[in-house]
Amino acid sequence: MSATGARGATGAKKGLPRRPVRRSAEREGGSDVRSGAKTGAKKVALVRALSKLGYASRSQAYGLVRTGRVAVNGQVATDPALLVVPGLTRIEIAGVEPERAPWLCIALNKPRKVVTTRSDPEGRPTVYDLLADLDAHVVPVGRLDLASTGLLLFTNDTQLADWLTDPATGIVRRYVVTIRGEWSDTASEVLKTGLVDRGEMLKARSIDILKRSKRETHMIVELTEGKNREIRRMLKAAGHDVTRLKRIAFGTIELGDLAPGKWRHISREELRRAFPHAPTRT
Repeated sequence: MSATGARGATGAKKGLPRRPVRRSAEREGGSDVRSGAKTGAKKVALVRALSKLGYASRSQAYGLVRTGRVAVNGQVATDPALLVVPGLTRIEIAGVEPERAPWLCIALNKPRKVVTTRSDPEGRPTVYDLLADLDAHVVPVGRLDLASTGLLLFTNDTQLADWLTDPATGIVRRYVVTIRGEWSDTASEVLKTGLVDRGEMLKARSIDILKRSKRETHMIVELTEGKNREIRRMLKAAGHDVTRLKRIAFGTIELGDLAPGKWRHISREELRRAFPHAPTRT
């Protein structure tokens, strides 16, 4: 269990988060600068915020809220679905504001047959099994499906995660893809123009052919959005099944020689170089 996960479990059991509340005239005033009302920050359910911030697991958070041990901006909250802004709304557990963990961002090389979720009802391995030795509570930046491999970012900065996955940000994701059959240049132009599948526009930023034959084609595909199974869907619509899909870069952060199942830290400096305009908490 991670350090923040352990702290969340302790908080659920004893109701004793570590750091006492520090109030200021600004935070006690009629306008709460941390409410998110003026920032446009994304609101989520209270129990999800407690989980995303590493204060408690989702099930522990339900128990804390239902028993009246959670306060939001000084008022006891008993509705798990109450909308708050993680990192901006003031949340207290048993009268104490939990200490926020140090900023963290990591890169993982996800293997095949590992799901991007915290737990799996079918008992399959999860990405969090690979992060068992990481002493922190982090959330994935987007997802990779069960059969896909490669670069997956994690962070405990929810504002950063939301910015990185926002379609408006347009961050380039680069993939090595193998498909059945011979790919045509005409099909490349179609996908770069875009096609509609299940009511969604799917569009490749670029397609570069590495090798092709009548049996299979190897290519590099770049996207600027992270729609569900986007590459598999667009290539299927073009008449080809994907047999291998590996993400090798997210923006300018590259997978490099990171071994499958292993992870590494991403420093603030590396993140700033990769995404100069990304918001990061202090």
